[in-house]
Amino acid sequence: MILRIDHVSLAVQDYEKASAFFTRLLGAVPGAYAEDGSMKYLWQIFSLGDLSRFELLTPTSEGSFLDGFLKDRQGGVHHINLQTSDIYRARQILEESGIPYFGFNDYGPVWKELFIHPRDAFGVLIQIAEFRPDDWISPQERMPGEKKWLLKKKDSGADLTFAHPGGGTVTIELSAQEVERLMDDLKNTIS
Repeated sequence: MILRIDHVSLAVQDYEKASAFFTRLLGAVPGAYAEDGSMKYLWQIFSLGDLSRFELLTPTSEGSFLDGFLKDRQGGVHHINLQTSDIYRARQILEESGIPYFGFNDYGPVWKELFIHPRDAFGVLIQIAEFRPDDWISPQERMPGEKKWLLKKKDSGADLTFAHPGGGTVTIELSAQEVERLMDDLKNTIS
């Protein structure tokens, strides 16, 4: 049902300060963002390293759905996002197991979601969503085109970069000897 943890969401009072902390100090790369006028908040996805992501949430005006959460604090972990390949199957499993959920939304191919309240998930708000991870990260973090791998020659071997099914890429440094062994393994696998 669950493919992986996609991101952890942090709700913050001071978006500019939090964004600067994560980008300038820790090297996070900003990705997709949007403002939701009806719920009065802004969200933005950030990438760290090869595969890690988090989201910043911040109120945009009084009456935000985040007001209660941020009432007595500057910020904190708001929810954990779990990616599923089939939100309808995930919903069915929750229903069959007697686990209540709320906020079911189907926005078409771009995003489908539901939430499990912290009282039903050991103190953590869980968001289960169906989506394409690459749609939400910076283009510089994605594999170009529909490629599944890239090979970059180096003096001592090569960097082999793969498109990760969770979005983004993973790069492995290979020595010249490892490149030769990989080529042999590939030849022997398809022979």
